[in-house]
Amino acid sequence: MIPDSSPTPKVALIGGGSIGCGWAALCAANGWETVLLDADERSADRALAESARRARILVGLGRADAGLVDQGIDRMQLGRSLLQACGSADWIIESLPEELPLKQRMFENIGQVARADAVITSSSSALPITDIAARCREPGRCLVAHPLNPPELIPLIEVVPGKFTSPQATESVLVWLRALGRIPITLKKEVPGNVVGRIAGAVWRECIDLVLTGVVDVDDLDRAVSLGPGLGWAAAGPHLTYHLGAGEGGVKLFLEQLLQAFESWWGSLAQWTKLEPEQVRALTAQIEKAYGEKIGALGEARDRRLAAILRALEESRRA
Repeated sequence: MIPDSSPTPKVALIGGGSIGCGWAALCAANGWETVLLDADERSADRALAESARRARILVGLGRADAGLVDQGIDRMQLGRSLLQACGSADWIIESLPEELPLKQRMFENIGQVARADAVITSSSSALPITDIAARCREPGRCLVAHPLNPPELIPLIEVVPGKFTSPQATESVLVWLRALGRIPITLKKEVPGNVVGRIAGAVWRECIDLVLTGVVDVDDLDRAVSLGPGLGWAAAGPHLTYHLGAGEGGVKLFLEQLLQAFESWWGSLAQWTKLEPEQVRALTAQIEKAYGEKIGALGEARDRRLAAILRALEESRRA
């Protein structure tokens, strides 16, 4: 039995990495009660501090209310055991590394200590929930809810039910995600990499190829994407962008005029499926040369741009 879809569930977060901290920051920013559990005690302490730090940053970016954040941080605690963390939770969010045996064991163990009406989601970007929950006695309450990084800022969440996921479990997660200010999309079936991973993987492969074959430098490539199609896609997405591309003629006229050009480009796009070690070294060197090693400062600048883009998009929708 799946619980009533209360907009303020008690949440257990399993895994204190970047995604787990992002979920925790997001829940804290909404004043929710959360328990964060990580197998390593020192990592758990760092994750709790990092989650609070990221929640407070949202206030400065204009993405959260200071009072709610303080309330959420006060209600955030470290889990002492899987039973203590999950035993009374309504929603259990797993954010462990993308290793199928690890996730399977965790879901099996969660199933033994969680309430019968708790919903369990994985943040997996690549593994299907049907496989992750294969050892669970109640796979009907399990599904993927995959955020983008950083989860506390980017609103899109991919919701992916498995073969045995109940509609009630999916609906509960959708209600909770919307209460967190997220914009969920629901996939009709499981595919490797979900939707976002496949799109990002295809685009990044071509971006890598253009850099490694000497067509363009890393920083200019990133400008080409972020200030070119990325900007248009943020406002409209690829299909609507091309539907608008030929004016009143819509996508029908666009395809009549430009499909042949696209087909000629598709035939010359990168087709490789693996980077050799020397290519990895060359790519790493070029990215590090372009951006240096100030990861923290780069991340802060990215977050400011993301917050500004989100504000602009939200204001345009209200206009």
